[in-house]
Amino acid sequence: MPQRNPAIDVLRGLTLALMIVVNMSVDDSYRQLQHSVWNGLTLTDVVFPTFLFVVGASLALTLGRYERQGETALLGKLLRRTVLIFLCGYLLSWFPFLQFDSAGHLALRPLATTRIFGVLQRIALCYGAGALIVHYFGRVGAWVAAIGALLGYWALLAAFGDYTLTGNAVLAFDRALLGEAHLYHGEGIAFDPEGILSTLPAIANVLAGFLAVRYLDGEARPGGARLRLALAGLIAIGVALTWDGVLPINKKLWTSSYALCMIGIDLVSLAAVGALCDRAGAGSWQRFFEILGRNTLFIYLLSEIGNAVLVLTRVDGQSLFMWLYLHAFQPWAGAANGALLYAMLYMLMCWLVALALDRRRIYIRL
Repeated sequence: MPQRNPAIDVLRGLTLALMIVVNMSVDDSYRQLQHSVWNGLTLTDVVFPTFLFVVGASLALTLGRYERQGETALLGKLLRRTVLIFLCGYLLSWFPFLQFDSAGHLALRPLATTRIFGVLQRIALCYGAGALIVHYFGRVGAWVAAIGALLGYWALLAAFGDYTLTGNAVLAFDRALLGEAHLYHGEGIAFDPEGILSTLPAIANVLAGFLAVRYLDGEARPGGARLRLALAGLIAIGVALTWDGVLPINKKLWTSSYALCMIGIDLVSLAAVGALCDRAGAGSWQRFFEILGRNTLFIYLLSEIGNAVLVLTRVDGQSLFMWLYLHAFQPWAGAANGALLYAMLYMLMCWLVALALDRRRIYIRL
């Protein structure tokens, strides 16, 4: 395992832990453990862009090593990682690959109705685009690309639709390019919150993570640098809240105001986590999250596959996922607390797998 940055590992692990908890939450869970219905921001809405921010932060630490291997090796590495992460996401959407047909025989799930884009797919595309931008155009290019993506996406939303679920430009673009069968259907219509067009502003979240870590690495006094980083984050949040008056903060559309608000929150978070890691001693609380942050992709895939198995397994006419919640948690803990404890226990089980891997110094990456 190469030299690690504890603050980035902790922030990555914290984000993954929260991601598993919110993905395991049922409808009875606390409001903050569910996405905003449309406009607005909940704790759950913070998770995904923070993950992209950490992808950019990690890129700032690894890109130089890739560049020293030469242009061909660098591009091959970036392409391979982008394709493999995208493929992992697509296979996760297709899982469990088999289903019973009308005659009761096992058959492959049709590719014609498989969702193409999703969480890992967006991570892959933003990683690939962000890496190419900073490799060829440096920090100045990253600034220009991030600002251009936010303003350009706002212009596209304003020019080709409105900010409603049924009238936005993202819906029209993805339907025309992908077709309804390949989109997410969880909003009541064929609309993909991780579709093609809305990936554009998400690249800015990756670039922000890259720029933040490059700034910190270039400063001789980390305490002062973190303070300035946190101040920049507060200013970004203030601008985003003002922008919300004309462009609503909306995670499902990934509006530019939402992306900027999350950049601000993540700048403050990185500064705070860095300061806490400096103050904490060996074996402190940070190790819990560092363990998750060292095998992030594998643990995320494990959690999603396990979740899918629980949903697909039937017990008494309902999914094992809901059966466990209704029989093992809700009766004694109540609805919201039971849902939270259920999700927390599942996250801790995933953490135990990460702990076993870490103790054996097994780190699975692409």
